[in-house]
This record gives sequence, structure tokens and C-alpha cells, in this order.
Amino acid sequence: MTDGSGQRWESALDSVVVYARGAVCRRLARGTVGPDGRVRVTGLPRSLDPGSLRARVLGAPGVRVTEARVVVEASPLGADAPEDAGHEVDRLRDARDAAEARRDRQLALIKEVAGIHPVAPGRKRDDPHRRTPVDAWLELADFVDERLTGMHARLAELEEALRGAEHALSVGVDRLRRSSTDALSTHVGTLVCADLTLDGSNDADVEVELEYGVPGAVWVPTYRLAHRQGDGSGRLLLRASVAQRTDEDWTGVRVALSTADLRRRSDLPRLRSIRLGRRQDAPAPSGWREPPAGLADLFSGYDAAGPRPFAVSAPGAAAAGYAADAGAPVPVSAAPMPPPAPAPAPAPAMRARRPSVPPAAPAPQAPGGAYGAPPAFAGAPAGLVPSAPAAAMAPPPPPPGPPQPSGAELDYAALVLHGPDEQGGRRGLLFPDAPVDPVATEYRRRAEAVAALPLPGHAVWPRASAGSFDHRFDAAARADIPSDGTWHTVTVGEIAVGLRTEYLCVPSVEQTVYATLVLSNATDQALLAGPVEVTVDDDFLLTAALPTLAPGGVRRVGLGPAEGIRVTRRTHLRESTAGLRNNTTVLDHRVHVELANRLARPVTVEVHERVPVTSDGDVRIEEKADWTAPEEGADGDRLAPGTRVWRLDLPAGTTAALDGGYEIRIPTGKALVGGNRRS
Repeated sequence: MTDGSGQRWESALDSVVVYARGAVCRRLARGTVGPDGRVRVTGLPRSLDPGSLRARVLGAPGVRVTEARVVVEASPLGADAPEDAGHEVDRLRDARDAAEARRDRQLALIKEVAGIHPVAPGRKRDDPHRRTPVDAWLELADFVDERLTGMHARLAELEEALRGAEHALSVGVDRLRRSSTDALSTHVGTLVCADLTLDGSNDADVEVELEYGVPGAVWVPTYRLAHRQGDGSGRLLLRASVAQRTDEDWTGVRVALSTADLRRRSDLPRLRSIRLGRRQDAPAPSGWREPPAGLADLFSGYDAAGPRPFAVSAPGAAAAGYAADAGAPVPVSAAPMPPPAPAPAPAPAMRARRPSVPPAAPAPQAPGGAYGAPPAFAGAPAGLVPSAPAAAMAPPPPPPGPPQPSGAELDYAALVLHGPDEQGGRRGLLFPDAPVDPVATEYRRRAEAVAALPLPGHAVWPRASAGSFDHRFDAAARADIPSDGTWHTVTVGEIAVGLRTEYLCVPSVEQTVYATLVLSNATDQALLAGPVEVTVDDDFLLTAALPTLAPGGVRRVGLGPAEGIRVTRRTHLRESTAGLRNNTTVLDHRVHVELANRLARPVTVEVHERVPVTSDGDVRIEEKADWTAPEEGADGDRLAPGTRVWRLDLPAGTTAALDGGYEIRIPTGKALVGGNRRS
């Protein structure tokens, strides 16, 4: 494709699904396919994961994509390429250093002038004393003062210029840190494209969809709750703080948010049975397959054609891409893939070299070699026998049977089919040593640094709040998210929730009434934990932490103290004895709670009290109140044992009194050492 053959299509980013870590992007490209069916789609980001590229044709039955590969181009941007923020920071840093040098030079001049002072000439022992010329001393002092005054004025100007240069440099550094990584940083750009081969096009106008994964994208949920007093419902606006550094700006894209892990395993677990006895099941297939017969003859025509004029293998292409990104215009070319080898009978598509030893006693297999081939003979000619010392140091052969590949060799997604230019007996075989592109690795490393961003207040990572379930939220409108690695707010949609205002107080701990919003989720979508901005009657109240709310769940959101409701608690303890011989101590506790509603509307108040609990059957506790035990609901797991609840409706401008208590009967033999607890 580097010789100009094939079509070049521009692509546009259409939608993005942001996962807990990373994102899946969807691009659309349209054009007319030529007779050869080869198309190069441009516009892909430099942090793209090559193994995640998927392509398909939309709205054209009979047309399909038969091949999709990721290629890298190096192209000069021209002399009129705009200066990026990095060059501006370098210029500002040079200006700051120059201003600092001028300031230091002025300080040196001031020190030199300040050191000027009159020095009396030396006097011999027999010479008489001479009078000091006072006028000369005064003239020298005036001269030094005049010069220092001018120099200090100049120093003030230089220090002001230095402060301005330092401020401009700090602004430039901050702008560079927040700038989008979509812009290229050199005059020679590394462009990532997708080479597609379409079948059945017949010079038709088709639309192609490209899907690929990129690292460097994170999100956390945020909310905004609007509530009116006296209304039993509210509007919960779901928003998301999204940060991405994927080397491409998301402009006008449809955004979806998912709590799933993009890199999770997709294979199903297998639970193997445990058998006792001599008869055992046949072992599972090892994944190794015998290479097809005549594999060496597959490249005979390629070898007869002679050497190629110019060919760059996969590692060379990666190095060329690195040089291009560094500023050198190096062409990048990929070696053509060899025709696929004929597959053996119905066995899986695993290719390997024939073992150098009979199958009954295969040679030891080490990671990095092809299936069934000992690494020591990977590049040795046929018939080569190792020397005696090497044979003596070799590990013992494995038990009879087919070779057992290592875990790296069973990772089918990481296996690479080596082409005809490979040496050492690797051509036409699958090996797990895929070439590493240092440029792409560096881009992905910088992109993944976005996961270290500090979270907004009360924010929780979606994987931590979603638990064992995964959820997806689709934004109602398209959004713009630049690739600058900072948080951006995206509006997802509005969720109808049930709301009611309740007031809660625990007067035995603090004689203050707190306002709470009881939030109920009546939808089929979970609400993840995150910050919620609460607005009551169009007035912003506070930002609270919303816990995870499953469908049908109920949670309380605290709104702070309610100054319009007062509570007072008084207690009384009376100790006596009972029983035939006064052998039982009776502790009679009385609790009196008064509530006053000074608001202009009726309220519902929940008062929490506590009753002692005991694990001794001889100690009895008798309650004398109309309170009730709390229901096992949303907050039941957070209430201590012995909690009792009063619930009452308090009209506007009224007061109410609540009386309760309990008796503790302790036998004399059960008295605690040092006295019984009275409160």
C-alpha cells in the first residue's frame, strides 16, 4: 500500500463506549471500492490496540471484509505546520532563563558598586598624621548612592520582568499539560491506518464501520437532584465526569458509559471432575497439532523469485515508525502476508513444526518455540546432532505423548504467523513472540496515565460501586470530549425517582434534628455511588454522597441540621429492690422527649432511642413505651441492636411529647463488680 495502490478513505468518529478502563471507538468511512478491493482507511489514533480492530460493511448485502490490518505511515506535515504547545513552552523557558540571567547580572553590578568605599593611603611610621579630605569622601558617597539608586530601580524592573516570565512559563506548562494529545508534536507525523480488503464490491459505493479499543479513558458518575418541598417526586439528572487521553478528540460523538472491564477474560471456566480409582478419563487435548505435510515446499516459488528490492519486517516497521515520530521522514512498509497454509483435516488451526524426535519421546518444549519443536534445534539444519556436553546438560525428556505447549503458546490471540522472510525455520509457523512497536507502547503508556487522576469529591470508581453486576448508560445527546487528560462533564439523562423528606434525631447522642431525603429507585437501572448536588426549591443546598442504589432500593441522603425543629430529652432513674428477700435490683429508667415544629409545614420526625441488650437469661429487661423496633430495610444493617424508633407526624407550629422507658431487673448474684451500670 505504500506505492499508492488502493483507495484512501477518510473516516469520522461516530460513537464511543467508555468502560471502567479504556474505551471502544466506532468510526465510519464511505467510498467507492476499486477493482482490486483494497482500501486504506485513515484517521485512527496512535494509541490504538492493534489486536482489537474489527471491520464490517454496513447496508451492502453480499459485500464483506476479508482482511483488516493496522499499518503505520510516516508523512511530513510541511513547513507551515502550526507550532504546538511544547515549542511554546520551550520558548517561554528560554525567555525566563534570559530574564533570570539579566537579573543576576544586575545583582552582581549592585554588589560591585556597593563595595566602592574610600581607602586611606598607607602611612609610614615616621610620617605625621594628615587631614582627611571630607569633601572627597562625601562626593564618593553621593556618587555611590546615585549609582545604587539607579541600579535598584533597574533591578526592580528586571525582577518584575522575571516574575512575568515565570508566570507566562507556568501558564504555558499548564496549557501543555491540559492540551489535547490529538495534535502532532513534530513536523513528521506517524499516522495509523487500517488496510481493508473487500470482496464482492463490484465498484459499489459502500460504508465501512471500524471498531477498535483504546486505553486512556475513565469515567465516574455524578448527579444533580432537584426537589420541591411537599412534592413526593423529584428529578435526578445523571451526569458523568469523563477524562480521556486517547490521542484523538471526541467531537460530536455519541457517548455510552459502561461499568464493565474492557480487558476481562471472555472464555468460560471449566470444572473438571475428581475421579477415584484406576480408570481415568482420557486427557484433554493439549492444543498441539502436527504441521501439515509439505510445509517447506510452500515457499519454493517465493524463494525462486529471488531477493526483494526493498522489504521491512515487522520489527523494522516499528523502528521506522519510531524514527518518524522522532522527526526523521522514514518510509514504512509491511511485508506481504504469505498465502495461508493448507489446513489439516478437521483439526483446529494450529500450525507447528514436526518434532525433531519421534512422537513417542518428544524433545523438551520451552516457552517461545513452536509446538513440538525443541528450542535448541529451532534454527539447526536437519540431521544436526548436539555435542556430548550439550546433550549431558539437557533436561530429561518429558513423558511419552504429544508435546505439551506452555501457557504463552496457548494464548492464541498472541500467536503470530511468521512470513516467508523469517529465518531459522520459523517461516509459516505460529510463535508467541510478537514484534513490539516501541512507539505504540509509549503512546499507550502515556494514555493509561489518565487512570491516576485525582477523583472529584465523593466520587467512586464505577467498578467499586457496581459490585458483581455491569450496567450501561447511554447519553441522550452527542458530546465533545477533548484528549487532554482532564475531567469533562457529560449529561447522560434524567431519571425519575421517588422522594420524601423525613427528619431524624437521636437525642441520647445529640439533641439536634437532621433533615434527610429518602430516595427510592423505581426504575430498572441501578444508580451508582457518586456525588449528588441537592437543589431544594431552586436553591442549591449542598453536595452529598449518594450510595449505590439498586433497582427498587431505598436510601437516605442527609441534608444537614434542621434549625426549624427543636428536640429536648430528659431522663429519670429510680433504683429499688424487689422479690421475697429483696434479692432483685430494679433499675427503672424513664425517658421524656419533647419536639417543637417551628416550620410552616407539617413534618414527619423519626426519633431513635436505645434499650440495653443482655445475653444473660437471668437479667430481664422490660420495656414500657409505644416505640417499635426498626424494620429490616435499607438502613437496618446500620442500626445497633436495641434500637427503638418513634415515628410521628408533627403539624406546623405544634409541639409533641414522647414518654417511654424500661426496667432492668438484676438478681443479686448477677451484680457487677464495682456496681451496676446506671446509664
